[in-house]
Parts: sequence; C-alpha cells; structure tokens
Amino acid sequence: MGFFSFLGRVLFASIFILAAWQMFNEFGEDGGPAAKVWANKLTLVKKSIDGIIGKNNLHIDARTFVAACISLQGLGGLLFVLGSTFGAFLLIFYLILTTPLLYNFYNYNVGEPQFFRLLHEFLQCAALLGALLYFVGMKNSISRKQPKRKNPKSKIA
Repeated sequence: MGFFSFLGRVLFASIFILAAWQMFNEFGEDGGPAAKVWANKLTLVKKSIDGIIGKNNLHIDARTFVAACISLQGLGGLLFVLGSTFGAFLLIFYLILTTPLLYNFYNYNVGEPQFFRLLHEFLQCAALLGALLYFVGMKNSISRKQPKRKNPKSKIA
C-alpha cells in the first residue's frame, strides 16, 4: 500500500511540477508568456480592488506573480511527493489564488463556446483542490502513534 500511495502522489504532483518547470524555463527577463497572460487578468483584479480600498494602494506585478506561482507549484509539488501536508497546503493556496482568475467562465454567457471550455478547466482545478483537501483530511485523521496491543498472557495450567 505504501508504494501505491507514493506512486499516486508522484503522478498527482507531476501536474504541478511539470507546469512549474515549463514556466521556469520560459521565464526570461519579462516573465515569459505566463506573465503576458497574467498581466491582463491582474489588471482587472487591480481595478476591482482599487474600487474597494482606494486608488493606487495596490501594485501587482505580473512577473513577481509568475515567480510566486512557480515557487508554490514547484515546492508544493515536491513536498507533496514526500507526503508533507505543508506541500498540500502550498498547492491548495496556489489553486485558490489562481483558479478563479485564470478560468473566469463567469464573464461569459452560457451559450458561448469559451464558457464551456473555461468551466471545464475550472471544474478540473476544483477537483484537484478537492483531492488535496481529501489528502489533508486523511493525513490528519490517521493518528501518528498507533496504540500498542497488549500481548495476552499465556495461561500455564
């Protein structure tokens, strides 16, 4: 059972580790293609937050955001492979932070083809989040110290 648990964690974390590796290889001076995608999305977030907390109180840099995503995915994935709940929490934080921004299906009408593609990918990320929450729940429910069994004394007649 231990080997299959490890294999499952490796296969699951490979999604995040390979994505982090690809973003790291493409990073460059400007943050790579990921920074270009995130720049538009982060501008919309900044406009929304500026309406709440006031103008020019928040600066979100796309290059820094991509670097944070790389570190959350890479470190979280590696720690998750080793069975760490901290790695699972890093991946949970990454998914909660990026999924609603990256897959904004709620900005499209139901009949549009873009809506269904984004909704599908959003639900895949929600399923990954659910699997991580299940892992954390199972990890916390297993007690670290198993109670010792008392050996029955043999009766000598």
